[in-house]
Amino acid sequence: MPLVLSILREVRDPRDINARHNLAELLFLALAATLCGAKSCVDIAEFVEGREDELKEIVELKHGCPSHDTFSRVFRLLDPQELSAALSAFMSALRRELGLGLPRGVVAIDGKALRRGYEKGRAFMPPLMVSVWDAETRLTIAAMRAPGSDEVGATLALLKGLDIKGCTVTADALHCRPDTAKALMAKKAHYALGLKANRGRLFAAAERSFALAGEIACFETRDTAHGRTEIRRASVLPLAALKDPPAFPGLKAIGRIEALRTTADGKTAASIRYVALSKVLTPRKLTETVRAHWTIENQLHWCLDVVFREDDARTRKDNAPQNLAVIRRLAQNILAAHPLDKPIASKMRRANWSKDFFYDLFTHMQ
Repeated sequence: MPLVLSILREVRDPRDINARHNLAELLFLALAATLCGAKSCVDIAEFVEGREDELKEIVELKHGCPSHDTFSRVFRLLDPQELSAALSAFMSALRRELGLGLPRGVVAIDGKALRRGYEKGRAFMPPLMVSVWDAETRLTIAAMRAPGSDEVGATLALLKGLDIKGCTVTADALHCRPDTAKALMAKKAHYALGLKANRGRLFAAAERSFALAGEIACFETRDTAHGRTEIRRASVLPLAALKDPPAFPGLKAIGRIEALRTTADGKTAASIRYVALSKVLTPRKLTETVRAHWTIENQLHWCLDVVFREDDARTRKDNAPQNLAVIRRLAQNILAAHPLDKPIASKMRRANWSKDFFYDLFTHMQ
């Protein structure tokens, strides 16, 4: 508890000097409620009211229980950069306390829309959150809103504050750009970026080079589940084997993933994906890297939607959607880091039912 509260006290209060409730306390209460299943400011206020005596053992609540309007107003006014910085500071402290050190494996970057957090009349443009995900520890390293849905700009801003030396950073084809590649090289990180026709000349060179390569080494995997069978073949061509590739910062190889999916009704679909690489990987390592990237979808975004109900959140005004999104990611990290071998939804229920388990979510880190 002291670790979390000390970090939250560093967040600057945007309210007037006559504000009654302490900002760090409000943020901690919102986090505590989210850990126990709260989905909105109304839920947070009801949680605090229902467990007031228990929460007073942790925070002062000098002026009693805050109303849902108080929580809503705070999240609307709070600078999202402040809360994003608190998330990064907490993750650094958490990794240190758990002896994890800095990320060293695959770090995935991806955007996720807050589908019902749009401003009135702008349903076509919901807020977009960009998350940086450590695939090895299954923890969010950093997150921020993409201003104007500029996912690339938000990603470049996030990279400035990260220590990812030696990591392999993965992202989809939107990020296969010279400026992103240069930013990653400046951080002494490697990249594995999806390659599609948006990089016309490089994509054409990749298609042409693999078509002319003949027999090359590949690594094959076969997965069967839910009546589907999927066969994947990975192969890699180093830069020297590419036919007239355009200049691209740090490019050392192109990877190819061929997938053949057969469904229970016997229908078959084939697909081919290319990956721009700043390091020559073995076909097996390419497969592992690409599959590690998808954990950001399967274990972060899926959890936020199904467990935290992020896509159903209707908070829309000012900074509130992105601030509550950061609180959810902070709660997801705390629940995921707890050693109990149970799903996050189960841990959330236990935190709501058991005072001892709620306390243990924080004390196991010390």
